[in-house]
Amino acid sequence: MTLRNAVRNTLSPLIGPERVDRLVDAEGSARASLARWIAPKEREAEAEPAAYEIAPSGYPVYPWDESQFPAPTLTRHEFLAGLHAALQPRSYLEIGVDDGRSLTLSSAKTIGIDPAFHITNPLHADLLLARETSDDFFASGRAKKHLDGLPLDLAFVDGMHLAEFAYRDFLNVERLTSPTSIVVLDDMMPRSVHEAARDRYTDSWAGDVYKVVELLRAERPDLVVVPVNTAPTGVVLIARVDPSSRVLSERYDALLPALQAPDPQQVPEHVLRRTLAVDGRDLLAWDGWEALRGLRTRPRALAERRKLFDALAAAFARTPEQP
Repeated sequence: MTLRNAVRNTLSPLIGPERVDRLVDAEGSARASLARWIAPKEREAEAEPAAYEIAPSGYPVYPWDESQFPAPTLTRHEFLAGLHAALQPRSYLEIGVDDGRSLTLSSAKTIGIDPAFHITNPLHADLLLARETSDDFFASGRAKKHLDGLPLDLAFVDGMHLAEFAYRDFLNVERLTSPTSIVVLDDMMPRSVHEAARDRYTDSWAGDVYKVVELLRAERPDLVVVPVNTAPTGVVLIARVDPSSRVLSERYDALLPALQAPDPQQVPEHVLRRTLAVDGRDLLAWDGWEALRGLRTRPRALAERRKLFDALAAAFARTPEQP
């Protein structure tokens, strides 16, 4: 658990969330000031801009080249809203609830996980809300009890912005899915090396979770992996999941050094420039969503499911060697 989450969880019942927010902001400002004072040699080598503004969070705002990738037509929340409409999920799970702005999209049987949520948006679901880390929640076994026999039809992973956490989140989420489920991973396309750092020193921070997609392509070629160019930091849609697969859990220890590779991150050019990413509106307009919904109640329709996912992959999935 991060220092900020520990502060929120410990002090919120004692002094109230508003005072805790002020303490957390002060801690962020102090951390950013210290990071600028230390000025690690690795960051100096990245040609930091000569001047930048300081955001209310206390972190510097590092600019990026807006011309390096096509302008997104949808935000991540607009894309997620479109997926809810297209999939009409019977069940939904979200890691990284924050203020509930995306959780409010669900009216299905829903699970929200966040150790430090502060919900300000109305919620309309049959909801299990867990104020704990995702690792602790999945270890508790409460997800299956709340789902009451339903698989997860849709999941949105926006948890801790470190690759090993996002890897475990996908691993744990997949075990609750069915072959027709969809999983969306957030912050998969950082706009600069600064934004992709494991050790946060910028206002806008995606972290190094982008590495999870690279490993999924290598370790799980059975998955359909579709990067989507959404604002601000891109998402990846994953289909053809397999809840029976144990490849990721068996490979975790071997892959941990790659997941935890230190800064500065070596972000692939195709990630920074989003050359493999599709437009969110085009993906939402795919004519296979209705058929996918119909296959939920037909688990033995293997040939139809295979044909549908092959069509999805052919239309939208690309590999780094196949722009």
